[in-house]
Amino acid sequence: MKIGIIQGTTQADKNTMLYECTKRAVAKYRHEVINFGVTAQETESYSYTEIAVLIAWLINSKTVDFIITGCSSGQGMNLACNTLPGVLSGLIQTPQDAFLYGRINGGNVASFSLGLGFGWLGELNFEYAVDKLFAGELGVGYPPETAVRKRRDAQMVKTLNKIGKRSLTEIMDDLAPEFRNKVLSKKDVVRYIMENSKEESLVKYLANYGK
Repeated sequence: MKIGIIQGTTQADKNTMLYECTKRAVAKYRHEVINFGVTAQETESYSYTEIAVLIAWLINSKTVDFIITGCSSGQGMNLACNTLPGVLSGLIQTPQDAFLYGRINGGNVASFSLGLGFGWLGELNFEYAVDKLFAGELGVGYPPETAVRKRRDAQMVKTLNKIGKRSLTEIMDDLAPEFRNKVLSKKDVVRYIMENSKEESLVKYLANYGK
């Protein structure tokens, strides 16, 4: 599995921690972790709404399988992600949240509270939560005695997500030009998608954008 790390500028000081803790937490599962920032060294500033659109690009392009993200409370990023096609985000605050979200909901984005309640040793809570998130098959259902029903319900959520939203490129075309330009100014994400995605419509959109 490929796991991407990306969060907005307000939490840029925690980017290295998110990346290193995630790598440690999933090393035993042999998942690959890719850091897309936003780092403290980046000069451009990105809001959580702009990052949510970039997350949708990474997920819909199938260049990563899962995204670890967050914002000050985790709520804003979670809500923004869930407005977008192909994205199923969960708000994670504890290892218990992470375990249940991973087993029951089987989404593809986890949004963490990186400011509110983070506190002393917050990085340990984060690392333990990531460990529990990937401690088993995503979407397998839990507890075992109701796993079949839980899998059925989780699949219905994914179906509703798919039929209830327009395509990512349609949404991009309706965004204000300044917002769209800002999102696509994050060249490391755009370049990674263009070099690794097999979703031809998305790669074509990026290749032709601005021409």
